[in-house]
Amino acid sequence: MAQIDWDSLGFDAYRTRTVVLAHYRDGAWSDIELTETFSFTIDPFMQGLHYAISCFEGLKAFRQKDGGIAIFRPDKNAARMARSARFLGLPEPSEEMFIKMCELCVKNNLEFLPPYGHQASMYLRPLLFAPHPQMQLVPYPEVILAVMCAPAGSYYGAHLRSAAAVIPGDFDRAAPKGTGSYKLSANYAGTFVPYKIAHEQGYAELLYLNSATREFVDEFGSSNFFGIKEGNKYVTPLSDSVLPSITNLTLQEVAADFGMTVEKRPIPLDELAEFSEAGGCGTAVVITPMSHIDIKPVLREPLVTRSFRYEPDGAVGPVCTKLYKQITGIQFGELEDTHGWCHKI
Repeated sequence: MAQIDWDSLGFDAYRTRTVVLAHYRDGAWSDIELTETFSFTIDPFMQGLHYAISCFEGLKAFRQKDGGIAIFRPDKNAARMARSARFLGLPEPSEEMFIKMCELCVKNNLEFLPPYGHQASMYLRPLLFAPHPQMQLVPYPEVILAVMCAPAGSYYGAHLRSAAAVIPGDFDRAAPKGTGSYKLSANYAGTFVPYKIAHEQGYAELLYLNSATREFVDEFGSSNFFGIKEGNKYVTPLSDSVLPSITNLTLQEVAADFGMTVEKRPIPLDELAEFSEAGGCGTAVVITPMSHIDIKPVLREPLVTRSFRYEPDGAVGPVCTKLYKQITGIQFGELEDTHGWCHKI
């Protein structure tokens, strides 16, 4: 294996050693197997290819300060995958099996787990997909659960540095009463083109509004939205179209521990002007503070009709810094895990 520069890791696919697999067919799960073959043999008619019948999760394992290894809140990821599977009409893995497969993935790829002290982790990607060849638009009770991993640094290439976001007036993320609150593979396909356009214009993120009325903040393309108000209020959207982020849940609990008021409610677009800090939060990014958020009626055009400024470019506010240090401190075993979030291996 080539020497890994642990300090220069980004967030990308990385060929590790072992993938962990389980197959559900004929009413039962197979034994869990380990493979070093990084390819699947699939039928060209499989449902997962034609109809995007797949869902996935993202969670992290950490080498902690005392040398131990911990996966962060895998029970929550297991529950969210089960919920996504039920929505797709697919067999769902149990929490016990989900966590066991994640543990096996870490243990059998230990050489790719970043050492403590590099602000890096092992990103785990459980993927549940339908391999059955079928043209009919009905679910078929057969799935493959694959757990793979990759060493990961910061999603944007720098830890806790503020970035710019844009609200596109001509793109939506999720329909009312649609799939937005489930972690389905199909949900992300529609963001690729707007992300490409936004990145070419210097924006790191897309912030979507609710599709029905475009009056309320929903979430970023890659993560949940939160805002800090009056220095002691943590505010995040309440919406049926928003993915229930485990990092957002954790931030809400950490904010409450700090004595902050936590408000989960609809956020009118105009309220963006009232926040002292704003950011995105998710497993991959942890926290991405926003320097500013622009509104563009047409993403491809240069016209910006309104801009909400929070920090100078690259700078990070005090509350985002405090929340980030608390969560990462627990993840790396530097601070006491009073909530029992770290699943020790």
